[in-house]
Amino acid sequence: MSASPQDTLLVFVSCPAEAAEVLAGALVELRLAACVSQLPGVRSVYRWQGAVERAEETLLIAKTSQARYAELEAEVRRRHPYELPEVLAVHVAGGLPAYLQWVRESTA
Repeated sequence: MSASPQDTLLVFVSCPAEAAEVLAGALVELRLAACVSQLPGVRSVYRWQGAVERAEETLLIAKTSQARYAELEAEVRRRHPYELPEVLAVHVAGGLPAYLQWVRESTA
């Protein structure tokens, strides 16, 4: 069975640089993500507990299947150093069919 774009998710997770490599590796090793891209040097400005905060972060973009999302989210929450980590999942609208199939197979 071929993978549908709607069964594929991009999951965005921002984290401190020192946590990014460990988290990315764990998600791939556990087959919760087929691939995790790391975009270092992200500057985030956000409100937390009534104060405006600024942080240097690494943005992770995990490619996963809808079927593995709940486990991926739980693993991020377990390993992430923030009390409330950013975890945002976006459905893929389209993509190269062979790549979508690879994501599905890599997270099975």
